[in-house]
Amino acid sequence: MKPRILIVDDEAPIRNMLAFSLNRAEMHVDVAADGDQALARLADSPHPDLIVLDWMMPGLDGLQLTRTLRDRDDFKDIPIILLTARGNERDRSRGLDSGADDYVVKPFSTRELISRVRAVLRRARSESSRAPGDSTPASNRLQVGALVLDPDERRALADGRPLSMGPTEYRLLRLFMQHPGRAWSRGQLLNELWGNDRAVEERTVDVHIRRLRKALEPTGHAGYVQTVRGHGYRFSDVV
Repeated sequence: MKPRILIVDDEAPIRNMLAFSLNRAEMHVDVAADGDQALARLADSPHPDLIVLDWMMPGLDGLQLTRTLRDRDDFKDIPIILLTARGNERDRSRGLDSGADDYVVKPFSTRELISRVRAVLRRARSESSRAPGDSTPASNRLQVGALVLDPDERRALADGRPLSMGPTEYRLLRLFMQHPGRAWSRGQLLNELWGNDRAVEERTVDVHIRRLRKALEPTGHAGYVQTVRGHGYRFSDVV
């Protein structure tokens, strides 16, 4: 089945060019001219498998729309690629921190964008299946301190309270809880979570670590995710 892609951009020539290129790449494409129209499309149509979203738009811009979608239970798992002319590291971090899965700087080639779209779709499919290297039967609960992860129901609990997090943060937490106390380098986490996808940079790991800590913060468990200076991260209830 063809993947469904929603393109959100206020510039008609860019929308048309992207729609033409993605259609030629065997993808089903829908378009929206701004953030409000995108929300209407999402409400009235089947959910897309991925959203290609321009950052700089009038009204509800790409960053605001990304945050809105990540706060909605029905949309929070849809992968998002941000398009923008903002290419410095600070802006890239802002985009990823907002909840985007990838970030493409203008000008870009359609070949590059199609490669990024396919890579993010592959990661999304892998996130709906078993985590790489996972040998734990799905029927086994994982527990570290007051945190419990239930693979059967695909949810995490803290003191019996469900935690809200994205699919990558869930997989990261699952990996951590399978190996409590182990120190992971960013490269090791990158390899476990994204495999051989070299389009993903090591600093992306830091973004998902921040998101995981944010998800654990309301129940007072953010401190379980510990920085190992000069190396990476570990997960432990021993502070």
